[in-house]
Amino acid sequence: MKAFIQCSGLKKTYTVGGEEVKALDGVTLSIEKGDFIAICGPSGSGKSTLANVVGGLDQPDEGSVVVDGIDLAKAKDKALSDYRNKQIGYVFQSFNLQSHETALENVISPLTVAGVGKRSERRERGMKALERMGLSDRAKHKPTQLSGGQRQRVAIARALVNDPQLIIADEPTGNLDSSRGADVINELKRLNADGITLIIITHDTNVAAQAKRIIEIKDGKISERAGAQ
Repeated sequence: MKAFIQCSGLKKTYTVGGEEVKALDGVTLSIEKGDFIAICGPSGSGKSTLANVVGGLDQPDEGSVVVDGIDLAKAKDKALSDYRNKQIGYVFQSFNLQSHETALENVISPLTVAGVGKRSERRERGMKALERMGLSDRAKHKPTQLSGGQRQRVAIARALVNDPQLIIADEPTGNLDSSRGADVINELKRLNADGITLIIITHDTNVAAQAKRIIEIKDGKISERAGAQ
């Protein structure tokens, strides 16, 4: 059976301060549907680069990423855009919420940008996503009226609104205290239990330990160890 995501021979080099840095140096990785993977490593190790390449936000210098049979490097613009907008949900450390919009408006923004359905349909889907995160009573609140944990759950609801097959979460607990961070990880684990493939980028060993597989990256090369069973 073919892997849901197959990364083969990925190479990516950046020039920083006149020096070449190998963010990815021949990375090969298979990800099955329903996997929960933590990509961990020190700052600048290449973990976010790997996630961005998998997410179609960046292109490798060499190698390929094939997702559900689609080679991202060979995909036409529309197919690549559809992949990013419809198959993937992104969760960021800084939440990336619009301060002047309500929680509901933030959640439905991917649907609005993609021109999905009528406004009433978008709002219905947004409310369902907020309800899934236990935030339906905060739909009209703006980010400044929410706690850090609530803002991150709004960001997760936004990632869910397109019913993605894959969620990529980049340091999702980085701006939260340990208690709220644990709540967010539990929410993500629950989504993974529902069948969503989950990739978390983290430098936190406690967060990484929650994953089924732990991919460690250093100097652009990966090694793997077993996570939670």
